[in-house]
Amino acid sequence: MPISLIDSHCHLPLVATAERGIPAILTDALAAAVDYMLCVAVDLETFPEVRAAAENSRAVFASVGSHPNTDAARHEEPTVATLVAAATHERVVAIGETGLDYFRSEGDLSWQHNRFRTHIQAARECGKPIIVHTRDAASDVIKMLREERAHEVGGVMHCFVEDWETASAALDLGFYISFSGIVTFKSATALQDVARKIPLSRLLVETDSPWLAPVPHRGRQNEPAFVRHTAEFLAKLRGETLAELALMTSQNFFELFAAAKPD
Repeated sequence: MPISLIDSHCHLPLVATAERGIPAILTDALAAAVDYMLCVAVDLETFPEVRAAAENSRAVFASVGSHPNTDAARHEEPTVATLVAAATHERVVAIGETGLDYFRSEGDLSWQHNRFRTHIQAARECGKPIIVHTRDAASDVIKMLREERAHEVGGVMHCFVEDWETASAALDLGFYISFSGIVTFKSATALQDVARKIPLSRLLVETDSPWLAPVPHRGRQNEPAFVRHTAEFLAKLRGETLAELALMTSQNFFELFAAAKPD
């Protein structure tokens, strides 16, 4: 069976360099059987670059949103109307990334809470799923997803590094769980235990490139082609074949991101 993988979370404009642009990155991804990828926005100012990556390649889809750590003093703060308007573009399939991050931010974080609620409300209004980032904030993330009725649109807990309790709560809300290269690290034994328990029907794989390159590329700049290493590791960890995992994670991607339409 031919292998076909999807990188469910990458940042192509940040991976590209003057020496090696997005076309070369996509060529290498295709050679690794990574046929599609979701290029995720981190702020409104660079969203046009994310959207352009999707407009220029059948292999790329886009999201719109503002990362929880994006500095409100230096960047435009998203509104429900702004996000919904951007999400009308045919290549924009999700809202985010959004969420809560207490590792990099401190003090009064009401602004971060408000931003997260804005994204969830926009997702519900436009009917597109949410890409959720969480770091040191799992309980509040789950609480707010429940309060804002995020189950009505669903979404993905991206770059998942939390415990089984958090994963189970997210699954109960209809969310998918996506693993990055972190799961391949020797130190990630607790996360690997969680990865074994996730139903295959709710599993996604990602790079979060340019960060978090999986073994055997740890320490290098990450890129979509490397998602194959994460998929191979997960398949072995879970006792599945790569073909089985690739097929199901690809089906899961198109089920969650229903607006993604391969040409």
